[in-house]
Amino acid sequence: MKILLVEDDDRIAEALAEALRDKNYVVDVAYDGQQGWDFAEAFAYELVVLDLMLPKVDGVTLCRQLRQKSYSMPILMLTAKDTSTDKVIGLDAGADDYVVKPFDLQELMARIRALLRRVNTILPPILEWENLRLNPNNCEVTYQEKNLHLTPTEYRILELFLRHSHRTFNRNQILEVLWSFEEPPGEETVKVHIRSLRQKLKLAGASADFIETVYGLGYHLKQSI
Repeated sequence: MKILLVEDDDRIAEALAEALRDKNYVVDVAYDGQQGWDFAEAFAYELVVLDLMLPKVDGVTLCRQLRQKSYSMPILMLTAKDTSTDKVIGLDAGADDYVVKPFDLQELMARIRALLRRVNTILPPILEWENLRLNPNNCEVTYQEKNLHLTPTEYRILELFLRHSHRTFNRNQILEVLWSFEEPPGEETVKVHIRSLRQKLKLAGASADFIETVYGLGYHLKQSI
């Protein structure tokens, strides 16, 4: 899942981005409101973490702009102002939740998970495809009850396929969804990760083409006949 973090405090931004990446989220960081708006227009995000006090465009204004343009992703607002008035202003602007600085990181992560669950209520908590199971709550992946030890990138690719099990993704689409704006690799990188993922699935008992190549189109999960 891809998250946009809009925070002008370098220390907070780096710490929070690192914590989110440790949980297998893809994170883009914007350091002012205008950059946050530019990112939101250019890329698709499942959630926005938005500071209230920002240079160029403040958080409330940015939140309103996103809602006026019909962006529906959850918005969690961060602020150092702990007053009812500020909370009401943020929520009325379209924010879904509100956390006051200094915040407890574990509580913030729990709130993020809760907001993402609202978005994915139509999705099963355990993602399954034939004998493959992926548990987003603890990042555990098994095939025929055998644990698969995946890298964070392999995990994100597999989760993408499972969440969109009847869709075919080309390499460029996978890069756009699963890599941050700051660190996009070449398309060959996707090919390498897919190959490694196939090998691990095969060792667990899956077919060699469990992730099938559709020539000229991309990759998808193969449906057994």
